[in-house]
Amino acid sequence: MKLNLTMWVKALQGVPRITKDEWNQLDLVSRWLIATRAMALVLSFFSATMAGILAYRAGYFDWGVYALLTLGLVMAHGTNNLLNDLVDYTKGVDRGNYFRAQYGPQPLEHGLMTRRALLVYAAITGLLAAVPGFILVGYRGGMTLPLMAVGAFFVLFYTFPLKYIGLGELVLLVTWGPLMVGGGYYVFSGIWDWNVAIAGLAYSLGVCAALFGKHIDKLDMDAAKHIRTLPVLLGERLARYGVVTMIVLQYVVVLYLILIGFFSPWLLLVLLSLPTFFKMVLPMYRQPRPAERPADYPENVWPLWFIASAFFFSRRFGMFYLLGLILDLAWHLVVR
Repeated sequence: MKLNLTMWVKALQGVPRITKDEWNQLDLVSRWLIATRAMALVLSFFSATMAGILAYRAGYFDWGVYALLTLGLVMAHGTNNLLNDLVDYTKGVDRGNYFRAQYGPQPLEHGLMTRRALLVYAAITGLLAAVPGFILVGYRGGMTLPLMAVGAFFVLFYTFPLKYIGLGELVLLVTWGPLMVGGGYYVFSGIWDWNVAIAGLAYSLGVCAALFGKHIDKLDMDAAKHIRTLPVLLGERLARYGVVTMIVLQYVVVLYLILIGFFSPWLLLVLLSLPTFFKMVLPMYRQPRPAERPADYPENVWPLWFIASAFFFSRRFGMFYLLGLILDLAWHLVVR
């Protein structure tokens, strides 16, 4: 079957809405990218790369470790997304016109895949996550196995029960920051560095804010299905304020790391994301979600509302953060 590179790009940039006939014409990679919601997998790539840059700065970088770490983290994320769709469909959450089935193809709900096929995808993707992990356990030892065990627990149990009892957002905050970045740095160096973990937190706060946005968008649906996400427990207004607070904390954490000398002033590049925050995120989060799509709002984006702006901001902040880390690395290499 001919590779559809155009669909690869689309799947990495968004969640393509396709029919069953279109799905049948896709190559295996395109199907995997859509089923795993590949646009979100970039977040795990960023975390692995942050760990690698900080390890390089400290003199611990190794390309083989970086390749294994990145593959393991991205595949673990993909496994989680596949299991999320499987569990929610099996429990009846994604049936009918639920939020997940509105903004993009839910492989099971829309008849694109059978449960058996999705399980095969999840098993192979999980294996591609586990093998690099065990290689790194053998290579580094120490805390690597416990860190991997925590990550595996989150992959397997995020959807149920953690998401259902208000712990899903906390899991994500810990995973994409201290666990992936701090743990990744440990795999390179054999050292747990709290400043590295805090540097990861500056990034994962934005990822968590985007998840909050998604859960606010579907708050009523989740409440009706007894899924007690943090926005359901807090209520819509407090949840909106929570997103704004998390974004502000991203800047606070970066400024703190600059002030204590862990980062050079190059990380002030993240301030270039402020226009997006003030022009897109803040105005939107000051008021409740509209019941109907505004006339000037893109039809292909709706029903995504709060998550759309928060996710866009998260990627924008992450881009400047990554660029700042690269320039910070170059600065350290020069002054050293």
